Amino acid sequence: MPSSANLHRFDRLLPFLAWGRSLSRDDVRSDLIAGITGAVMVLPQGVAYALIAGMPAEYGLYGAMVVAAIAGLFGSSRHLVTGPAAALAIMLFSVLAPLAEPGSQRFIELALLLTLLTGVIQLVLGLARAGNLVAYISHTVVVGFTSGAAVLIATSQLGHALGLEHLDGGSLLVQWQQLLASLSSSHGLSVLIALVTLATTLLVKQLSKRVPAMLVGMLVGAGLCWLLDGQHKGVAMVGEIPSSWPLFHVPEISLELIAMLLPGALTVALLGLVEAAAIARSIAIRSGQRIDANQEFVGQGLANLVGSLFSSFAGSGSFTRSGLNYDSGARSPLAVVSSALFLLVILLLLPDVTEWIPLPAMAGGILLIAWNLFDFRQLAHFAHSDRREWVVFVVTLVATLTIRLEFAVLLGVVVSLLLFLDKTARPNVVEVAPMAPKTEPECRNVERLQLPVCPEVRILRIDGAVFFGSADHIQQSIQHFCEQHPQVRFLILNCTGVHHIDLAGAEMLLQEQRRLQQLPKQPLSKQQGVELTLCWLKNLLLQEPDTARLVQQLGPQRVFDTSADALAALVPKVTPERCQNCTLRVFRQCPAMEPDWCL
Repeated sequence: MPSSANLHRFDRLLPFLAWGRSLSRDDVRSDLIAGITGAVMVLPQGVAYALIAGMPAEYGLYGAMVVAAIAGLFGSSRHLVTGPAAALAIMLFSVLAPLAEPGSQRFIELALLLTLLTGVIQLVLGLARAGNLVAYISHTVVVGFTSGAAVLIATSQLGHALGLEHLDGGSLLVQWQQLLASLSSSHGLSVLIALVTLATTLLVKQLSKRVPAMLVGMLVGAGLCWLLDGQHKGVAMVGEIPSSWPLFHVPEISLELIAMLLPGALTVALLGLVEAAAIARSIAIRSGQRIDANQEFVGQGLANLVGSLFSSFAGSGSFTRSGLNYDSGARSPLAVVSSALFLLVILLLLPDVTEWIPLPAMAGGILLIAWNLFDFRQLAHFAHSDRREWVVFVVTLVATLTIRLEFAVLLGVVVSLLLFLDKTARPNVVEVAPMAPKTEPECRNVERLQLPVCPEVRILRIDGAVFFGSADHIQQSIQHFCEQHPQVRFLILNCTGVHHIDLAGAEMLLQEQRRLQQLPKQPLSKQQGVELTLCWLKNLLLQEPDTARLVQQLGPQRVFDTSADALAALVPKVTPERCQNCTLRVFRQCPAMEPDWCL
């Protein structure tokens, strides 16, 4: 019997062994049903994406089989469907079009070599554990990207749903202008088929979770088209596709070609990984699965590497097919593998089956998928949450609608990181004071709770790192506080929320301590300036070299373990005249303190 360590090692090398062992009969049934639905759905998409990439139509179907199956077997996501994708198809075309005539044998050879290089780069990144870079794609970016992609997917299908097959495409604005200008020319029967497909899918979803609602909806739409003789009344059909087998073929390889294609391959590889990771995370948010980004990189790399040897061009995750896979009840990557096998059977045995599928029925199903991609709960949360989250969401959404999808994700990541740095550089610096009742000894927000304060001894709490980015903000906050409260003689910095102090932060605190000491004397004061002290420095923080140096230079008289220790040392130094006339008795250490008051 293999040990658990060996099983774990095999599971990491061959992840399909892990989920394969856990499959039940119901899981297999659900995956097979989802696989059939996915195979039917990918037929027109594979052809369309191949044409976008400048490749023969059958190459798109090869990618939908080979690339999808390998990525499903070796990836991390249980629902991500990899294969031909619009963004990568456009990118591949833009890289290769200047080098060869689209559709020519030269173009095909370059496309396959580019895909091979893409797979190698992605595989190396996965094995190098570079998948952690995906952690910088925040949840807000994913939601914005998903929402924008949903709009693009829905827009691309409205023409088919309305029977407007003469639209030229273009940007989102151009597409909507064409749609609105052509509404009067909508084909009534096509609209009816799309609506019946959509309504049937929704109804079946409500009645039973076990029935493949999307497949039933498309079959009902196809049946309605057949009953009304839609094929002869102007309803567009998917049409017949070529019947062939993806044969093994090694693309032409030379150092000259590799040098020529490497920059483009690097771009395609990185953009493909970003898109696949974003989609995998988007689906994982709905399914509750935890994604291993490194394993996903390995799966994408192997998929493109092997796919290039079986006449497949570069692929990545597909929002539409992944959403369909999840909505169809898929429980494991077996759904993707079975979809590839079903597609192969359809391609070899029933190449003319797509002649009976009306495009409006297909569009109705995809419109429902696009609707399901909107996470309205999250959108409502963003509207009432931190302004920064809303900005990241809006920027990513608008970018997704106006520029290429992969660049939209990158822009969203950049904006989210910049706003995060801005927030980190502005930590909360708030005045706190002890609660008077014995049951509430800790310090709380003075302004929020309207707590009494001592005129001469005040406490500021810093919530965040004291580093080069935040040093100026913290220094200004301290200076502004002292200007607003000129009677302060002792200022305690409560560091319970400080998790890091770098060299710049330490120098700022030393500089501020020296500056405060030089402030002019106050009328009742016998001591010049303000004495700055620190308390509640974490043990791990004290082990950092910059913090240790700060503590050493400040001296033990200005660094205390707790706020109680600091107050015990400082309160006796308060001007006696002020203390005699004070009735607040803020601290336990104050003279003549009632016995039921404490810090």
